[in-house]
Amino acid sequence: MYDIAIVGAGVNGCSMAYEFSLENKKVIIFDMDGISSGGSGAAGAFISPKFSKTGDLKELLNKAFSYSMEYYEKNFPTLFKKSRLIHIAKDEDSSKNINEYKKSTKLELLNTPKDFMSGLSEYANSYENICMETAVVNAKSICSAMSKGAKHIKEKVDTLIYDDGQWIINDVYVAKHVILSTGAYKSVIDEPYIKIRGIWGHRIDVKTSTDNPYTIHQDVSISKSENGELAIGATHDVHYHPQTSNKAYDIENGRVELLNKARKTIDLEDLEVIKDYTGLRSGSSDYMPIVGRVVLSRETLRSCKNITNGKKYSADDFTYYPNLYILNGSAGYGFVLAPYLAKQLKDFILYAKDIDEAISPVRLFVRWAKRLG
Repeated sequence: MYDIAIVGAGVNGCSMAYEFSLENKKVIIFDMDGISSGGSGAAGAFISPKFSKTGDLKELLNKAFSYSMEYYEKNFPTLFKKSRLIHIAKDEDSSKNINEYKKSTKLELLNTPKDFMSGLSEYANSYENICMETAVVNAKSICSAMSKGAKHIKEKVDTLIYDDGQWIINDVYVAKHVILSTGAYKSVIDEPYIKIRGIWGHRIDVKTSTDNPYTIHQDVSISKSENGELAIGATHDVHYHPQTSNKAYDIENGRVELLNKARKTIDLEDLEVIKDYTGLRSGSSDYMPIVGRVVLSRETLRSCKNITNGKKYSADDFTYYPNLYILNGSAGYGFVLAPYLAKQLKDFILYAKDIDEAISPVRLFVRWAKRLG
């Protein structure tokens, strides 16, 4: 009997495993392909905020950024590397966003090094930029470290049955609570209001004689050089999904596109591709993550009969799966958001602390129910 079962061993699931291991809970984590085998393993794992003017996601990411910088440095110092980030706008509209961000942010900003910028392309110098202290973590290593205290099961979860106060998983494993962190892959629970967008990611590690002392974000993310190597990555193809596409992802073309976009910003000389990483990231319909209890849609529609006509109900009026939760939909900010959101979900499960409705599955259910009317 486990206290917590987690389905999905990306950064969200592994962050949850770490939170509960701190509470001395017995944790089991399932993934059919192993730790960080999907979108998390293909991520550059940059720890940075969102550079936009305003909005719920910007505010959430700013809080998560500050939290995660301290979290990684405190708990995983050998896997955490600070790196000065130069974020460069792609066009005039994003230049305006950066200027607004500079005026409103409470985060510490740094002076952009002019000598370094002068060595970048004309494209990089055509738009506004912002400079600040950020970090990067090793995606696979950090996920492995966070989930070290859990029992790892490398298999797909096909059945999830609640019986007599406990969840039975694949007819073998038993847990009191279950957390779904399956990303954009098909979930074992079928709820029509939870729509997860698949966002294909591609990263390449390269050798180059070009020394890059900073992390650069523009059309793609380019990491700081280390021992003559750096990483180039992007949320690359929002239309490709390995479970629905009738052909395999074209790695060669994806690699060429990444390199072409990187070279728009910085000249990379004597370049050799070492390794490709690809995987499916997950996003929600409104771009906010999904964290909290899972609403039983059919039962709730029966008990809240006029919700499809616009009648307002409290979240307390809804019916939920017993002891079933979700942490998903972090898109390209998984390594920033996961520690912060995992802490909130743990506090909700163990200590009944509230979760903001802006990230709760409740918001998605209410919108879906009203559209039925």
